[in-house]
Amino acid sequence: IEDILGRDPVQLDWKAIKANLQDKVILVTGGGGSIGSELCKQLARTQPRKLIVFDQCEFNLYKIDADLNWLYPGLQHQAILGDIADPLSVEQLIQSQQPEIIFHAAAYKHVPLLEGQAREAVRNNLIGTKILAETAISAGVARFVLISTDKAVNPTNVMGATKRAAEILCQNLDQSGSKRFTTVRFG
Repeated sequence: IEDILGRDPVQLDWKAIKANLQDKVILVTGGGGSIGSELCKQLARTQPRKLIVFDQCEFNLYKIDADLNWLYPGLQHQAILGDIADPLSVEQLIQSQQPEIIFHAAAYKHVPLLEGQAREAVRNNLIGTKILAETAISAGVARFVLISTDKAVNPTNVMGATKRAAEILCQNLDQSGSKRFTTVRFG
């Protein structure tokens, strides 16, 4: 695979990762999606105090909850149905669960679908990120990790543009406050 990629593979330091996440209350938005569900499984390995999985798709939420129960029977976790673009839902989520770290993977990601539905892409990918980030700041959440995409680099489509705008929002929030905002791009 290194020959195809033209670079050395990234080696994760799981000992350091675990040291930063163990015994923390972690929230994953979009936790039922393709990226979010895999992220939940990886985070479960770090032995968080509690893993909160938030998603607007009932079936995906049900599936990742069942997977976590099967794969990590000792993991304290909770599946919560809701929409990141709903300020009341997000406020209630963060106040009731009090996460210390948020991994924000909730996003509409399918380029062809979003080209004809820009309003929904903006509402979910940008406005939802703004609502979640501002609520996290108000609640004193220490760390916020935005899961973005390689399509945010010089965006040529609605999805890439909304994710790039979300990245810029989080960069600005990181520079203006004491909370730590980080962006990770998947490609």
